Amino acid sequence: MLATVGLVGSAPLSWAVPSTLSTASSAVVPVSAMGIPEPPSPQEARTQLVELAVAAEGDVPGYNRAKFPHWATQYGTCDTREVVLQRDGGGVTQDSQCRATSGRWVSPYDGVAAETAAQFDIDHVVPLKEAWRSGASAWSTEDRRAFANDLTHSQLVAVSARSNRSKADKDPANWQPPLAGYRCAYGRAWVSVKHVYGLTVDPAERSALDGMLATCA
Repeated sequence: MLATVGLVGSAPLSWAVPSTLSTASSAVVPVSAMGIPEPPSPQEARTQLVELAVAAEGDVPGYNRAKFPHWATQYGTCDTREVVLQRDGGGVTQDSQCRATSGRWVSPYDGVAAETAAQFDIDHVVPLKEAWRSGASAWSTEDRRAFANDLTHSQLVAVSARSNRSKADKDPANWQPPLAGYRCAYGRAWVSVKHVYGLTVDPAERSALDGMLATCA
């Protein structure tokens, strides 16, 4: 299961899911006090995986992280990074600029724990460059902004900087969480995000996701 340490209260989400994408909801959903949205069940994820278009994945030119504006202001002085750090941490305190000054975080990818927010990154489960290669190159900047700041779906999670940088822009055929017990949740989250946004999967990625979902109890 993904981390569910709660955010105190709830806050409005500034960026809705892309309204121009036919497979994505346009509703603005508040940040849940239950933490990162739970991905679909293994059965639902398997159904969604079958529904994903399979396409060869080339190196689509023109990618730049700046084409996915992040981290957006979610409310007050809090941007997406700080909201996720608060949501996924325990005993988090923040200063007047919403920066996490103390707390404890445990990375679901590798089990690394830290009490300093600087040791943690906010990972895009489906990396921005991976999204670009599998359909996002055709989106508007506003759609890419929504994707990069999506708190509604299982797309953002606080993880150790080491695991995030090891993953980089790799898909599940080339990188999976070192903690084998988390691969079911990760696979479900990956499939869910690609399904919501109508992104494609390549054959090796699809095979790897099949294997990850097979680990689900």
